[in-house]
Amino acid sequence: MEEKDLYAALGVSKDASEDEIRKAYRKLAREHHPDVNPNDPAAEERFKQVSFANGVLSDEEKRRRYDEFGMAGLSDGFDADAAREYQQWSRGAHRSPHFESYTSDIDLEDLLSGFFAGARPAAGPMRGPDAEGTLPVDFIDAVRGAEVPANFQGRPAMRVRIPPGARDGTRVRLQGKGGAGVEGGPAGDLYLTLQIKPHPFFTREADDLFVDLPVTLPELIRGASVDVPTPDGKVSMQIPAGSQNGRKLRLRGRGAIRSGAEERGDLYVRLTAVLPETDDPRLEELAKELDDLYAGANVRRNFGVDS
Repeated sequence: MEEKDLYAALGVSKDASEDEIRKAYRKLAREHHPDVNPNDPAAEERFKQVSFANGVLSDEEKRRRYDEFGMAGLSDGFDADAAREYQQWSRGAHRSPHFESYTSDIDLEDLLSGFFAGARPAAGPMRGPDAEGTLPVDFIDAVRGAEVPANFQGRPAMRVRIPPGARDGTRVRLQGKGGAGVEGGPAGDLYLTLQIKPHPFFTREADDLFVDLPVTLPELIRGASVDVPTPDGKVSMQIPAGSQNGRKLRLRGRGAIRSGAEERGDLYVRLTAVLPETDDPRLEELAKELDDLYAGANVRRNFGVDS
């Protein structure tokens, strides 16, 4: 079996930590990945080498056998105990009873080959590396759940299922959409971190949504039935007569779907008074009439300020 320096393949020392090996592999895998270097046989071969080296050195048992026996220790059917016994015997440490009946002209290569009878190299099919990326998602798609198109590192367009109620930072796994496998091995997985885009008028806290609703002074004073936007479309809501500007009204079950449950949060609607955009002098006359209604009222008493 051809001897390889797997540590050199990753550019790390033989006493490298697991974290150093992982970082070195990720850097080299990104640099030599076939998707980044299309139609480049040299890059593809280098990618296979670093993938194989990582597959061995990131596995505690495989790394131990490689450190002790080299590439031979990675073969299926390898007998570590017999190999150690042969090493002791060949160094003259002691004469093993297993070798006492052999003649002095024994072919040691034939003897050693017996340790690997029926073995095949461990450098066969290997799973490809996992890949990571980010995916911008519309606010409403995250609240309701959706299937959206996505492109990643120049791949053909794919469809990604956004779970209902997904929050910013949610990770979605696409099985088999990661790095290509080695020697016919399966592809790795692709993990996408969702980045939820801000909405022009909705905001979110946990599973509850909030929206400011412009209303007129007559609607606040007399009360009214108004249309309110929700993630599922417009719904009708009743404004109680005499509502103050800034009052919050709750629409139950109109928020985001709670993760792992069918229940939904609530939608809180804050009433925001809007004055008429007009130069009509009647508006000033109406304001004077309203002044009479405020006579003697300290509307800023909660702030400790005189009106």
